[in-house]
Amino acid sequence: MDNWLTILPALGAHIAGAARLCVALESTVISHGLPYPQNLELALRVEEIVREQGAVPATIGILAGQITAGLDRSQIEYLATARGVLKVSIRDLPVVVARKLDGATTVATTAWTAHRAGIQVFATGGIGGVHRAGVLLPVDISADLPTLAQTPIIVVCAGAKAILDLPATLEWLETHGVPVVGYQTDHFPAFYNRDSGLAVDVRADTAAQVADLFRAQRALGLPGGLLVTVPVPVEYELPSDQMEEAIGRALHDAAGAGIKGKALTPFLLTRVSELTGAASLRANLALLENNARVAAQIVLALADGTS
Repeated sequence: MDNWLTILPALGAHIAGAARLCVALESTVISHGLPYPQNLELALRVEEIVREQGAVPATIGILAGQITAGLDRSQIEYLATARGVLKVSIRDLPVVVARKLDGATTVATTAWTAHRAGIQVFATGGIGGVHRAGVLLPVDISADLPTLAQTPIIVVCAGAKAILDLPATLEWLETHGVPVVGYQTDHFPAFYNRDSGLAVDVRADTAAQVADLFRAQRALGLPGGLLVTVPVPVEYELPSDQMEEAIGRALHDAAGAGIKGKALTPFLLTRVSELTGAASLRANLALLENNARVAAQIVLALADGTS
């Protein structure tokens, strides 16, 4: 095992094959996505949902330069309360490891780490993607996308974040060979909305069907992952016109303030949350919990090995 990576310390490294029963979970939502104590409550609740389904949660984070797949409760509490925890994407990993810093992992870094830890399924909220034109020139493309194209892992999400250019994001995924699966839907979700008006590549109605797709992808020797998109629970969906108005105002505010680069997405998400009030927060929490539940079911279907 790489000396910079600690795998499932809470379970004990002696448990053979434990990673195959795991659902990877990111830590950016803990350190940068929600205030305390909501961030801690969410992290622990999502882990409990995974356990309730019969799988094993593996929250991934970085403590003093050590990348850990399977944080224990005290480590999660630390990331939820500590100041100065960096938001770590792929390019940041060498710096954080070499300088022994604390870091919360993005979608890209969590997927990269999970694969190296032997974990096949990762649950998150929404992936990054291609930003809308006019916010940044040249167009900003999240590191999440090339990581998905290069990493053989199932990523369960509620689509791409609604602040992004969804058609361009889907086009990028198509060009780079990442299949987009709609879980019990024919349409690509738009995070807070169940239907973006865009089609997915294939529909899967059960966890076993997702597992079959992933096995076929691996048998063919294809290099990338499988993106499984799960609509937000219907009772938490926000009206699309309300969201578009809020996103438009947030984009305008970001441009006016000169916010760009890695600071852009957190700013836009925070601003949209401010403009839409508690409804968007409730939707965010609901879809994170739902995605963890679906991901755990997919893990068990993979372990079962039957259709």
